Amino acid sequence: MSRPEGWELVCIGCGTTAETELPDSTCRKCGDLLEIRVTKEIDRRTFFGGEGPGIWRFKQALPFTPDVEPVSLEEGGTPLVRTERFATKLGLHKLYAKNDGQNPTGSFKDRGMSVAVTRAKTLGAKALICASTGNTAASLAAYAAKAGIDAVVVVPRAGVASGKLGQAFAFGARVFGVEGNFDHALATVFDLVRKDDRFYLMNSVNPFRIEGQKITAYEIYEQLGGVPEYIVLPVGNAGNISAIWKGFKEIRSLGIVDSVPKMVGVQAEGAAPLAAVVSSGGPFRPLREPRTIASAIRIGKPVSWKKALNAIQESGGSAVVVSDEEIIEARGRLAREEGLLVEAASAAPFAALTKLRLPRDANVVCIATGSGLKDLSDHGGEQRIETAEDSDSIASSVGVERKSQPQQKETH
Repeated sequence: MSRPEGWELVCIGCGTTAETELPDSTCRKCGDLLEIRVTKEIDRRTFFGGEGPGIWRFKQALPFTPDVEPVSLEEGGTPLVRTERFATKLGLHKLYAKNDGQNPTGSFKDRGMSVAVTRAKTLGAKALICASTGNTAASLAAYAAKAGIDAVVVVPRAGVASGKLGQAFAFGARVFGVEGNFDHALATVFDLVRKDDRFYLMNSVNPFRIEGQKITAYEIYEQLGGVPEYIVLPVGNAGNISAIWKGFKEIRSLGIVDSVPKMVGVQAEGAAPLAAVVSSGGPFRPLREPRTIASAIRIGKPVSWKKALNAIQESGGSAVVVSDEEIIEARGRLAREEGLLVEAASAAPFAALTKLRLPRDANVVCIATGSGLKDLSDHGGEQRIETAEDSDSIASSVGVERKSQPQQKETH
């Protein structure tokens, strides 16, 4: 099946138009990535007035005919939470967290997965496959179950959070482990889809994934009542930063907004190949052994690095590197000061704020990409149950200041 009318698949490298993303979502001519470009008229007057669950409110901006039946778990529409105590300590007045951990499987992946699985179903795919550090596996498994299609995930044998793997198993996916890291898992998946057309590729190299994730930009604009000056987000395989940038460019091209945000990508010290390119201006050099406690961004060869670099450069943004210690500190502060429990990768953009030196009145949105409930392993040192002998021992141990009692008026 070829693409729907009104859309085209275009290579980001040589500009060649493709009829389909199969088998590996790369250009047959030069091997670069494909992206979807709109060629039909979109009605800006009804853009934010659509009906449907979650991201499917924006169906007219997605690459399907109007009668498509979405594979949806009502993903999207996640809260934009204004931080207060965390922001005040940084000297910022308008700092928001887009809490994508409140998607159905607990991460932003659900946005793109809904769109890509819908596409796969229209193609009659027999099996869906991805490489994953955890979140993509959980999301793929859930949406494949919803669609009634077999799911296969390939993960590194070590280093994947048990909570994320547990989701994949619960949703009925077949899970295979490979030696090495995420990049080895992805190479295995690429090899399979190029050999066997029964498997449909579901990693963010798939341009339909990007289409679902771009809707984050629409939601932020709608929730904020305008365009923020900065979007700060973690970068792993580098699909999400390019997707959100694509979304903002689209609403600018429609004349809905005049300005667009600066895109700031954040990577961990031991897994920062994109940040190295941004800072040096030199060639991209993948890392053979990426290392960070933030497993979701523990990727040494991000497949969408060119798209991410374009997003940063076109927007006038930047890339920031943070340490594991800074990530864990920010994660703990978000939980204690804002009631936001995020996974380690999601804390990375908040950790980066101290290095960005933003104006006090800057409007800043950090993307919290995944729920902290998926991986509590690095909170082990903080989990200590204290002994209570009785109620008095609790009160004296906590040491909460007693309320002053109002003075009774004397009566005569």
